[in-house]
Parts: sequence; structure tokens; C-alpha cells
Amino acid sequence: MKKLIKISAAAAFVAALGLTACSGGGTGDSAPAKDDTAALTTGVDKAAEAALPQSIRDAGVIRAAAGIPYPPFIMLEGEKQTGLDPDLAQALGEKLGVEFKISHQAFETVIPSLQAKKFDIIMSGMNDTVEREGTLNFIEEIYAGFTIVVKAGNPEGITGLQDLCGHPVAVQKASAQLDLLTELAATCKAEGKGELTIQQLPTAQDPQTALKAGRVVAYPVDAPVAAYTVATAGDGKDFEMVEDPEYPAGVNPVYTGIGTLKENTELTEALRLALQSLIDDGVYQDILEKHNLGNFATEEAIVNGASLEG
Repeated sequence: MKKLIKISAAAAFVAALGLTACSGGGTGDSAPAKDDTAALTTGVDKAAEAALPQSIRDAGVIRAAAGIPYPPFIMLEGEKQTGLDPDLAQALGEKLGVEFKISHQAFETVIPSLQAKKFDIIMSGMNDTVEREGTLNFIEEIYAGFTIVVKAGNPEGITGLQDLCGHPVAVQKASAQLDLLTELAATCKAEGKGELTIQQLPTAQDPQTALKAGRVVAYPVDAPVAAYTVATAGDGKDFEMVEDPEYPAGVNPVYTGIGTLKENTELTEALRLALQSLIDDGVYQDILEKHNLGNFATEEAIVNGASLEG
């Protein structure tokens, strides 16, 4: 097992204070401009380039599916894509000698779209789970837990997951947090703690909207996303994160990675080698630091971290 650097939800909030809000919306079909973009690396890594499937070398492009916007992973400033994943995609592309094109795909359909060969990879802030590893390989980008977002002042006094019993909560469809909430709802009912009702919403922004409107009392989300939301929504005045002493690193810390089809082993290895090259050069850490996510870094490029954790 490779050594990891973990961060608490509270530290994630502090890290995100430097982030500034970016405009969202639209389909995000455009790829970042290449002609006026400064290089992030020293160029092609020959081993990584050689590992690429011939079909991608011939095409000169890796097609990535992403739910856009999903800050801090990907956002839009006009037509320009910004955030962690566009920067990482550029750097990986320089190492592999190909272009990355990130296009919008609804999160709950990114895996079927990959299976239908519409895309080569998923680059959508997707959490690695053992279940998903039945279909995908994950080249891990970061490692962090998730936390609970509530209204500023925490009017319902939510201190941890168990306090969600008896309340309505929101979650994005097909997210890793949905399974945990479903299990929690059954526990709430069995223990007579009141019904936990779950609103499954289509986009990453919808739970935030539901919370602000008072339709739910909380929503769980990945710590980097929670930190960004708390720091930027309403100039930092709309929401806060719950700090749960039982989960100092965030609830259920997991890997978040780039997804490839299980059978596409060549592309998986090429991406792993390219990411390792970025780690060795310090570019990977620089990119994370740029987006105030440096403490979520892994020290080595690994594949399928959920399985490695057992």
C-alpha cells in the first residue's frame, strides 16, 4: 500500500479559502484552447507515450467525459474550461503527446457512454469504489473523504451522520454518497430514529440549491467540493461544513480518479506512467496547489486504490 497524505474536512475548508467563484452552466463541449496555453511540463515522456494504444496515437486525442460544472474539478469561465481536471488533462496530454478533449456528459451516464465508445476516459471527479472497479480501472488523482454541508449557523444542529435521521437530505444521483445514505436510512428506521428521506438530484449543484431553498437540511459531498462550496457560495456566508470528530479525515476517505474501461489496460498504464512522470517532476503537486488541493495528493501514481485498501 502506497503512503498517502490525508486531510480533515476542516483543513479542506481552510485550504479552499483562496478559491474564487467561477461561472458555471452550459454544456462544456469545448476543449481548452491549446495554441495560446503555456506548457506545464518539459514535454513527452517516451515510456508513457509508447504505452498508449495505437488507435489513440493515430487519433492524437483522448476523449474525456465530465459532468460540467463540478467545482473545483472543472468549471467554465465563458467557454474556457478551468479547474483541476483541465490543468491535469493538459499536463497529461503533454506527457503523452496527445490532446485531451473534455466534453460534458451527465454524471449518471458517464459509464454507459464510456462503454458505448463515445469517450476514452471519465474525468469527472468520480470516486473509486470496489463496485465500480468491476467495470472500470481508476488512475487515482486525489485521496479524501466527504463531509456534510449545512446552512450557515447549522440550524438543525447536525453534528454527524446519525443526526440526519428524521430529516430530508439531498444527494447527486449515482454518487458514492447515495449508497451510504441508503444504508443510513435503513438504520434510522430500524432504530426508530425517524425517517431519513433522500432527494436524488441530477447535477452537482442541485443539492446546494435544495439546501439553500430549505427543501433539505443537509447534503453530503466530497470534501474538496464541500470546501469550495462553503468558501464561495454567497461570498462564504451561505453554508458551513460539519466537523465530525469520529471522522477526522472526512467520512469514508476514498480515492478519486480517472476512469478507463477495465479491458483498456494499455490506456490505463499509459495514464499511470504519465501521472507518475508528473509526480516525479513536481508538476502534479504544483497543479494541486494551484487549486488549493495540495494536501489531497498521493505520493505515487496507483491504479484501483479501493481494492488496494481492501
